[in-house]
Amino acid sequence: MPLIYLIAGEQSGDVLGARLMHAIRAKRPDIVFAGIGGSAMAEQGLVSLFPIRSLSLMGLLEVLPKIFELRVLLKRTVADILARAPDVLVTIDSPGFTLRILRALKSTSIRRAHYVAPQVWAWRESRVKHYPGLWDELLCLLPFEPAFFARHGLHGRFVGHPVLESGADTGNAQRFRDRHAIGAEEKIVTIMPGSRQTEVSRLLPVLEATIRLLPDRFVPVVPLAGPVEEVVRQRAGSWPIRPILVRDAEDKHDAFAASSAALTKSGTSTLELALAGVPMLVTYRVNPISHQIAKRLIKIKYASILNLLLDRPVVPELLQYDSRPDRLAAELHRLLTDQAAVDLQRQGCAEALAMLRPPSGTPSEAAADAVLSMLP
Repeated sequence: MPLIYLIAGEQSGDVLGARLMHAIRAKRPDIVFAGIGGSAMAEQGLVSLFPIRSLSLMGLLEVLPKIFELRVLLKRTVADILARAPDVLVTIDSPGFTLRILRALKSTSIRRAHYVAPQVWAWRESRVKHYPGLWDELLCLLPFEPAFFARHGLHGRFVGHPVLESGADTGNAQRFRDRHAIGAEEKIVTIMPGSRQTEVSRLLPVLEATIRLLPDRFVPVVPLAGPVEEVVRQRAGSWPIRPILVRDAEDKHDAFAASSAALTKSGTSTLELALAGVPMLVTYRVNPISHQIAKRLIKIKYASILNLLLDRPVVPELLQYDSRPDRLAAELHRLLTDQAAVDLQRQGCAEALAMLRPPSGTPSEAAADAVLSMLP
């Protein structure tokens, strides 16, 4: 039976991997899976080589202090792949770990696919020169990525963005109001401070100050991300209006459906909100030194993927020094009161989301077709 080896290094990759496994099995029930993943991939039958949390600190800033552990895990993973000799290896995002695996296997005959193109189109484009030979197939989430990599002599295949399968557009507003005893006349605002410690430590004080400046009373809702759940719980306790904290996906999607607006950090959360039709304001902060470095390296005009896709600011962005409570409160108040601005944003978001759909089927089905086409 054909063996496909998958490697996911973080929670988002685990979800992608699970959907991919499900789509592959629907087309080829005889496929066997092995590799590294989390709980979602385990539900699809994967027995992980080691717990995915072992890779949770392998980000840009965390690699140096964890270099010895990383080397051990790299060697263990490469040895397992060579011993199993899979028909196809699929590495999923997490470039700090997965690209090192691909580099170690560069001289082998194992067919390799990398799922989620490295975002070198945004910054440090020079890294592209290190990619030739690492993979046989690059599965891209964004429609402009294949053309970008083609300019560097690398083939990429657009398979669509997984947010389209997230269920963010399936929420039930009345169920959320009933569950949390919120009256029909009360406005709900979703606030998404991020899933990393550095993100929430910088954004939460700004978000709290923003809430204090809003002239109208509303109900704040904060979806919790596992890695930062405790710190968000602690800091949200001092907010002038105690927020509703939601943990599971269904409750989050119901909150989206019930929300009049959202204040979110940049990232995939903007696509989830767009899919749910929630008008949003995007903000972000990094430390001043990182900001000065980023200004020299980043080549894109916008932080939001929605604005990047459309090449126009359909979603307002207040970043870094513009991420001030007074400006955030004013812009959020505008979204809560200006229906024309809301309609215009929703129209633009719908246009951007249409660009994320693959030529046929779902994104996971398109990715499954690409992987299965690599089988001998």
